[in-house]
Parts: sequence; C-alpha cells; structure tokens
Amino acid sequence: MTDQAVDTSGPAEAAGTEEPAACEPARFFGRERELKELRDDIERAGLDTMAGRRSARARVLLIAGRPGSGRTALAEELTRRLLATGDYPDGLLRVRLTESGGTPVPPERAARDLLGRLGVAGPPGADADELSGMVREALAARRVLLLLDDAPDAEQVDPLLPDNPDCLVVATSQGPLTGIPGVRPCTIGGLDAGSAVQLLGRAIGQVRITVDPLTAQTLAEECGGQPAALVMIGGWLAARPTASVADARRQLRELPDDPEQPAGTRPLTRAFRLVHDSLPPTAARILRLLSLAPAGLADAHTASALAGCSVSAARTTLDDFVTLGLLRGDGADEPQYEVPGCLAGLLRALLEDRDRPAEIQLARARMLERTVRLLQSCRAVTDPEGSPSRRKLAGLPRSLRFPHPEAAAAWLRVRRPALLASARIAVEDGELDTLARRLVAALVRALAVHEGTDAAAPELYALHGLVLAVAERRDLPRERAAALLNLADLDAGTGRTEEALARYREALDAGRAAKDPYATGRAMESVGGAYVELGDYHRASDWYGRALAQRLTQGDRADAARLYGRLGTVHTYAGRYGEALRNWRAAAAGHRRLGDLPAQARALSEMARVQEYAGRPQESLRTCREAVEWARRAKDVRLQAALELRLADTLDRLGDPAAAGLHRGAADRLLGKESATYETRSASTKS
Repeated sequence: MTDQAVDTSGPAEAAGTEEPAACEPARFFGRERELKELRDDIERAGLDTMAGRRSARARVLLIAGRPGSGRTALAEELTRRLLATGDYPDGLLRVRLTESGGTPVPPERAARDLLGRLGVAGPPGADADELSGMVREALAARRVLLLLDDAPDAEQVDPLLPDNPDCLVVATSQGPLTGIPGVRPCTIGGLDAGSAVQLLGRAIGQVRITVDPLTAQTLAEECGGQPAALVMIGGWLAARPTASVADARRQLRELPDDPEQPAGTRPLTRAFRLVHDSLPPTAARILRLLSLAPAGLADAHTASALAGCSVSAARTTLDDFVTLGLLRGDGADEPQYEVPGCLAGLLRALLEDRDRPAEIQLARARMLERTVRLLQSCRAVTDPEGSPSRRKLAGLPRSLRFPHPEAAAAWLRVRRPALLASARIAVEDGELDTLARRLVAALVRALAVHEGTDAAAPELYALHGLVLAVAERRDLPRERAAALLNLADLDAGTGRTEEALARYREALDAGRAAKDPYATGRAMESVGGAYVELGDYHRASDWYGRALAQRLTQGDRADAARLYGRLGTVHTYAGRYGEALRNWRAAAAGHRRLGDLPAQARALSEMARVQEYAGRPQESLRTCREAVEWARRAKDVRLQAALELRLADTLDRLGDPAAAGLHRGAADRLLGKESATYETRSASTKS
C-alpha cells in the first residue's frame, strides 16, 4: 500500500516566512541524510563486485518504514533526482505490489502492468514465470529506474528484478527483503523536528507556527513526525482558521490510544480519528464508504453511488478530503482520487464498526450498478445515431452520458484499473453474482468496442475467468460453457493448443449439461479445429463429422455447408482427395441452395485445387472456370480476379501460356477497375 504521499522536492523554506519560495517547484522536507545514504549505497561495491565478478542483476535500494512514514515520497524524490542526472535515459517504471486492501498483487498482474508500461503485449493467459521472463527480456537492453512500491516480501520483488546491472531498482517495504542478496535497507522513522514543523506550516501558514513555536514542535512530536499524520492535522487546522496549534495538540492528546496497536502506528491512528470525527456525519460516512472503492481509486460517480448523493456534491466532498490529506487527487478535469494505503485499513475498520452490514452491501450494490450503467453508456455511444442503443442512451441522466466516443474511450482508459478491480471484487464478494455477471459482460463489450478484442485480449482473458468462477459457484452450465469457449479461443490464439483442447472438451460437457445445442456444436467444431492445429487429421475429421451431424439434425444449412468445407480441408491435408472432393461438392451445393454465390465460388475453387492435387488437371480447369463464372455473377471483383489468377496458373501447368496470359490480363483489369471505383467513391465521400 502506498503511504500518504507528501510531495517533497527541494529544501524547506526558512522558518518565519509566510509562504514558500516562489521558485520551489514542489515540496519535500528533510530526509537529506537518508537521501545521501541511498546515493552512497548506489556507489558502494556489491557482493559480486567484492568477489571480483561483474554483477549480473540490477542493484536494489530498499526504503523501509511504516505506512504513513513517507517512504514512498522519499522513493519518488530519490528517483526524481536520479533521473535528473541522465544516468537512466529510459526513464522510470513504477508498479505497486500490494493492493489497497493489504493483499499482495498477484505476480502475473504486476509483471503484466510493467509490460504495459514498456509497450510490450503480454499474451493472454500467460503465467507469472512467462510474464516475468518477458519483463527481464524487455529490460535487458534498457537503462531504467524501477520503483517497486510497497513490496510485501522478497518473493514479490525477485521475479521482477532486471538481469541488467545498468538498471536500478528502488523498493519500498515495511521490513527487510530477506532473500535478495546485497540489499541494505534504509530504515526511516518520523521526520526531524524542524522538517516536521515546516511541513505543518506549509498547510496552515507560518503565522500560527511563529505565534507558538514550542507548541508546534510538541504537536509534531505528538504526530510522531509521520508525514501522513502531519498532513491530516495541518488540513484540520487549515479548515479552522480560528483554531490554534494548541487546540489541535489538546484535542489530539484527549483521544485514547488503542493498546492493542503497535506504538509506531498510534500517532497516525489518532490523527485520522481526530479528522474523521470532526467531519459532518454525511461526509464522514462518505469517507468510510470510500474503503469500498475498487483498487482504492474513486471518482465522483463512485462516491455518488456509494453515498446515494448527487455527483456534484460528491465531487465537492472529495475535493475537501484532498485538502484534509485524506485523499490524493490527480488534478485532471475529471479527477480520479486515491485512498492512501496507510488509511485504507483504518477506514475499513471504522466502516465495519460504525455501519451496518446491510447498509454496506447496499452501498456496494449501488456502486456496481452505477458502474454497469456507465459501461453500457460507454459502449452505446459508439453505435450509429438513431440506433436503439443510442435512443436508450438519450434517456439516461446527463451525468451518465458521454458526449462522444473519444470521451468514452478516455474514461475507459483512465478508469480501467478500477473497473477491472470492480469486476474482481464483485465476483469475490459472492453475494452479488447477478450484478457481477452484468458488470463483467458490460466491461467485456466496452473493451472490445473501444480497444478491439486483440488489443484487450489479456483483460478479456481475466474477465472470462471471472465469469467461469461465478458459473461454477452458481452451477450455471450454460454460462460455464460460454466462458470455457471464450477462454479456449484465447488459448488457441496464443498457441496453447493443448490447453485450448482441454477447455473445449470441458465446454462440450457443460453445453450438454445445459442442453445448449449452440454451445455443444461450437465445442465439437472447436475440438476438431484444435486437432487440426495438432496435426491429428483423423480425430479432426471425426469431430467435424459429429458437429456436422448435429447441424444437419437441426436443419442449420449454413453451418452445415461451412462444416462440409472444414471436412474437405482436413481430408485435403491428410491426402484423402476422394473424401475431400465429396465434401467440397456438398459444400458448394449447400451454398448454392442458400443463394450464397461468393461462398459457392470459393467452394468450387477449393474443389479445383483438390482435383489438381489428385492429378486431374482437366477437371480442375473446368471447375475453376465454373468458379470464375459464379464469382462474376456474385459481382465479387476481388474473388473473380483471384480465381482468374488461379486459372492462369493451372493453364501454365497444362502448357498453355497464351491462355494463361489472357486470364492474368483479365485479373489485372478487374483489380484496376475495383481500385478506380474505390477512388471514385472515396472522392465522392470526401466531397
């Protein structure tokens, strides 16, 4: 979990000044000793160097401290200064290794996050070892700074370490990373007294500090010098211009300590309780409910849905929380707010203590329902004007509508981590499965329409896995079959044919249990396709035959014609040309009965190919001419040109180059005519 980030760059201003120096680009207080120690550690010889070997891996700097101690802010300041030296021209990569709820981020998700920042697409369904190997490969020729924030243990860090001594890793953690050689932790506690008072003065101005400097120092000591606590107390005082530093110290001292808590966490807890308990009841409830925000990320819609208030009121309240140091905002026009990791556990405990379980579940359901509606709006805005979905979209409140597809795509891009976390949380909850299924379905559709199924394949793989989990928990064989088919398709697309085959067989069993003819037929056909990829043409033809028999029983003539073609292809691969010709004839006849002239022409073309393989060139020539004629009747210029070229090749092999040249000329004329038609249409469209 990320600490309460105190942006801390540059020297603290001199005591007694009312405002910070105008030239200061940011705010960083103290920690100069720690920064020097960390910089020196970079230059210090590692174990490999002392042994006379060149290090094979990146050096690791560890900043250890309690949540709220400013360890993340120190890591950010260190990386900022290191980047300024120019020693790391490939920039900074950053990833969190602990979720807002305190659980470790799965290694494959952390590795995929890093790959995304590197612009490398990790294959969907890849395991942690494969993805971490891709990370190391991508970093092998780069000079980067890698910030691993809130690492729970060495097992989370080690797979991500670059095998490149020109990279540098900066990790933050609560304790030592035992198991990673050569790591000397820089352990931090509270800020020194001067820096702590300066941080307090930044929020409330120097006048109140100058009036009572000793009390200000005592107040900083009461906060344990912890930046997170100091920022909250500073925000509390800033919201009360008439309150003195002594008032804050007195009220802080009156709050009881929890004897069960470690002594080091008590100052942060007391500061948080002081700020929380001073909030109006409605605002305090919104703050507690933000512990439900997926991935600790909230926007105005999230807060509005959780609290049941208007979006504008929620945005105002969230901005107030930023001023109080309870949230971090990103400063965008439509800001996204982050719950500091050091406060997430405190908020969660307070929510469970002060709010009824039924109210918490209702708030979670409202948040998920709002997310579903936003995702539906995000997808619908891409549909044509006047379509049913656009008419339905027009009936939604303005706050739930996107002005244009670009705005919807931008929202989806920014909110993606929170949306994926929403889906995971909804499925893990177990009590909102109907909402969870709707949410996953809406997210799949939105990602597919805005990013495309290929680009979004890793996210879609994870989402289909969530659908499978719900279907198995609720014993929903139809949904289980659909999820397994989708996962198997993605496995097959990435070359994991054996895994795909196993899932297709599971989908077949689920489809039969659900008495779903579509899923059953699709699974049988896909099993056949998997065997084709594995080169087992005997089993492939067997499974295609089963799928064909089912389609014929159901009277599905279009799929039957297509499956005849699949069987023809498999028999061709296996060298069974007689069987191949029978199936391609059946396919051509089926397409003719359906009136699908282009498909009929293609089937005849494949027949001609098989006849040529079988050593029957004259029959191949007649069939190919018939295919050309059907393509001409279908007015499919590209197909007709391709068939003319195939006819020319056949004539060449039969020793008739003159006739072959005529057909090549016909193909060139057809392609030139199509190009001219396209240019004419393009010009008329532009005009």
